[in-house]
Amino acid sequence: MQSLPNKPTGVSAAARTGRPPVSSRSELERLGFELFARKGFDRTTIDDIATAAGIGRRTFFRYFASKNDLVWGDFEAQLVRLEVLLASADPATSMMDALRYAVVEFNRFDPAEVSWHRQRMELILRVPTLQADSTLRYASWREVVTRFAATRTCLAPSAMLPRLVGHSVLASCIAAYEHWLTEVDSELDRLLDEVLRELTAGFGRY
Repeated sequence: MQSLPNKPTGVSAAARTGRPPVSSRSELERLGFELFARKGFDRTTIDDIATAAGIGRRTFFRYFASKNDLVWGDFEAQLVRLEVLLASADPATSMMDALRYAVVEFNRFDPAEVSWHRQRMELILRVPTLQADSTLRYASWREVVTRFAATRTCLAPSAMLPRLVGHSVLASCIAAYEHWLTEVDSELDRLLDEVLRELTAGFGRY
């Protein structure tokens, strides 16, 4: 599961004095994350971000519909990427192996981006005020997996089995992410591969 989420890029907040106003979505995203790290998510307002960026509140909303949206980044584009990865799976590959390959690849990051993604996921998984919004995003992510499972099983997405696959894969990914956040030296792609292999095996060896 990725929030999804490209690494924010831009100029450090320490060098804000005399710099031009923020003029890109990614730069505003980075600035928001810098403020969240210093002040906390709940104590940082949209006005705080807009002021630090040298833009008006109205301009902020041209980039993001809310402070929550800034945390998730370009989530819709990431969902499309997951759909593309699943659609490109070899039909000869089993459904669960195809899901595992796609999810691991979807969550693979350049080493330079890992710290940003860790900060993003700490907010998504640990800030209570983000939980309601996260539930909606998770549902959209789960629907992508459910539709893929429906296609592979020749069932409707509303059938029990595709729904079970969607919920189970999402829960497994969240478990891997939670472990990754508590174990600093762990590798996200390895954890995701491991939990999805366990899910595929059905814990039958225990």
